[in-house]
Amino acid sequence: MEQVHTFDAETTRMMLANRANWDARTPIHLASAFYGLDGTRDSASWFADYEWVDLGELDGADLLHLQCHLGTETIALARRGARAVGLDLSGESVRQARVVAERAGVDIEYVEANVYDAAAALGGRTFDRIYTGKGAVCYLPELAPWAEVVAGLLRPGGSCYLVEFHPMLYALGAVPPADRSEELLLRNDYLGGRGVEARDATRTYTDGPALTEATVAYEWRHGIGAVINALVGAGLRIERVRESEALPWPRWSTMVRTGDGSFRLPDDAPRIPLLYALLASKP
Repeated sequence: MEQVHTFDAETTRMMLANRANWDARTPIHLASAFYGLDGTRDSASWFADYEWVDLGELDGADLLHLQCHLGTETIALARRGARAVGLDLSGESVRQARVVAERAGVDIEYVEANVYDAAAALGGRTFDRIYTGKGAVCYLPELAPWAEVVAGLLRPGGSCYLVEFHPMLYALGAVPPADRSEELLLRNDYLGGRGVEARDATRTYTDGPALTEATVAYEWRHGIGAVINALVGAGLRIERVRESEALPWPRWSTMVRTGDGSFRLPDDAPRIPLLYALLASKP
C-alpha cells in the first residue's frame, strides 16, 4: 500500500532496511527460547500486573496492537476478551503471527502496514484501545505524525496504552562479561535528539544464529517528554505515567527473577527505572 505520510528518501531507505531486518529476524525469533512459542512461555508473562490494571476491562473491546511483531502480546490481549487486530511493518512477521495465533487457538486479525499508514491500511476503522510498546518507539523517525495516527484510530473515550523501555535502560551498559562483581555504567545518551543511530543487527536480541542478510537496523531515540508532548499535541489527555524497575526478561546477567516472574537488579543495586508506561485517552 502506498505510504500516506511521506518521508525524505534517506529516511524511507532506513525504514525499508528495518523492514528487511525484521523479516530476517522472524524465523530466528520463531525458534528462540526467548519467545517460547513452543509452549514454554505463557503470552501473559510479557505483561506486568499494573499493565492489566491500566488497560482496564478488555472483554468485547476493539483493540489494535501497533508494531506487534509475532503477536505474542496480541494473543494475551485477545485471551482477555478483546477483539484484537495486530499491525506490523514486517510482512514475514505478520505471516508467521497468523500461524502462531492459529496454533494458539486465538482469533486475531493481522495487517501488514507501516504504522504511519495504519489508518489507510485499516480502512478507516477505529478502536476502543490501542496498545504498543516494549521496543517499538525507537523505530519511529517522527513522533508527531505517529501520535496523530494513534489519535485518529481511537474512538472518543478510547485510550492508548504505551509500555516502553525506559531511556535509562538504553543509557546503561555493562563492562563484559557482566557479572555480580561489575557495575553498570552510564555509557550512552539518556536524552534523545541526536538523530538516527545505525546499529549492527547481525545478531538479534534473542538466542539463535546470526543474520546473514539485512544486518543493519536504524533506531531513533526519543525521551519520555517527547513522547508525552507528541500525544498531547495530537489531542490526547495523559491519564497516568508509571516507571518500573522490572523487565519481562533479564537484560543483564546480574538481574534476578522475582516472585511474579519479572526480572530486577539485585537488592544491593540502586533502584532505577527500566520500563515506563503511559495511559492516554481521547476526549
